[in-house]
Amino acid sequence: MTDFIKRLQERRLNVWEQTKALLDAAEARTGEERKLTAEEETTYQALNADLDQIDARVKDMVEAEQRSKDADEAFRSLLDQPVNPDQRGGAAKGEVERVRSWLTGQSARSLDIRPESPLPLDSRTLSKLTATAGANTVPISFYNQLVQHMTENSGVLAAGPTVLRTASGEQLQVPKTTAHSANASIVAEAGNLTANDPTFGQVSLDAYKYGFLLQVSHELANDTAVDLLGYLAMQAGRALGNGFGAHLVTGTGSSQPNGALTAATLGKTGAASVVGAASGDDLIDLFYSVIAPYRNSSSCGWLMRDATVASIRKLRDNSGGAGTGNYLWQPGLTAGTPDTILGKPLYTDPNVPSVALSAKSILFGDFSAYFVRQVESLRFERSDDYAFNTDLITYRAILRGDGDLVDTTGAVKYFAGNAA
Repeated sequence: MTDFIKRLQERRLNVWEQTKALLDAAEARTGEERKLTAEEETTYQALNADLDQIDARVKDMVEAEQRSKDADEAFRSLLDQPVNPDQRGGAAKGEVERVRSWLTGQSARSLDIRPESPLPLDSRTLSKLTATAGANTVPISFYNQLVQHMTENSGVLAAGPTVLRTASGEQLQVPKTTAHSANASIVAEAGNLTANDPTFGQVSLDAYKYGFLLQVSHELANDTAVDLLGYLAMQAGRALGNGFGAHLVTGTGSSQPNGALTAATLGKTGAASVVGAASGDDLIDLFYSVIAPYRNSSSCGWLMRDATVASIRKLRDNSGGAGTGNYLWQPGLTAGTPDTILGKPLYTDPNVPSVALSAKSILFGDFSAYFVRQVESLRFERSDDYAFNTDLITYRAILRGDGDLVDTTGAVKYFAGNAA
């Protein structure tokens, strides 16, 4: 991590301290004066905007560093200079060369991008490691770049769902837990044991097709083939992440994935006196509405939109008396690590509804209970004829996937604004 990024992180922590000082000063007053004045509210919003801008800047800088390393290695490859085998695996290098050849029209017009390990069925958790945790030492293939950008644009994918990859797209039946066994009871000697079975159902995971077109000039494709590789990965990943990711949050389950918000169960309803917003006590109640095994999972976290985070930053617990406890929201201490609420990571997604009456504005729970099915390959096709009159090359990207919650006993809960 560069010194500049470290300075940005220090500035972020400093802005948060200013924000806390502003809120603490308001809390120290009595009665109605405890509310932020119009001037203080303006300052508070400006500080929040500054936090968000720093977050975006740090993210861009980290990505720029990685792109620079990838580009340097690609140029070394083009110049036939030896590459340290510890820096890049042969499979990843071969994939990059194959994609570059396809981009510039030197090979077939269709290209399938697959994970490096050709497993027929792979169940794992998506995660996004920081550069300081060792990500810079791991070779990044074109496929992994795509997945990274998809994850960055989908809060559900970033939160750590269970990902099932299949080689083909036939319907996949996954068992679903709808009720756990009840408590065992004392039985008299020679007495009959009571049946106590859990209740199961089935989740059908299909392979809905998501696709888009991307056009670039013939000159761009042939003059800057190295840069075009990262550009296509970024644009394809973001487009597929935005489309697929929206349904992973709010999909209806009818001819599209069943979104995490749709499948989750109610954990807490807001107070009647508050127009849709959550209080500190509401978040604590929502936290403990998820039972301990799910709550203690490494994939347990919060999901909400950015606008909701601004109001959450004001909230405290009551551990030190009314309004004098610890802030529930805590900033991540290193670049790339998520902020936390009550010690659990916070992920944001623009597809989560805004705070409003009856709105499901906050999700909390174990996102590993949400299954994302993805057909193994990401299909790309290239056409020089589609926009022949403008000398544009058209690329088509297609992803097939689905998603659903496989444990409806309460692994993931939502907060709803008061309906009255």
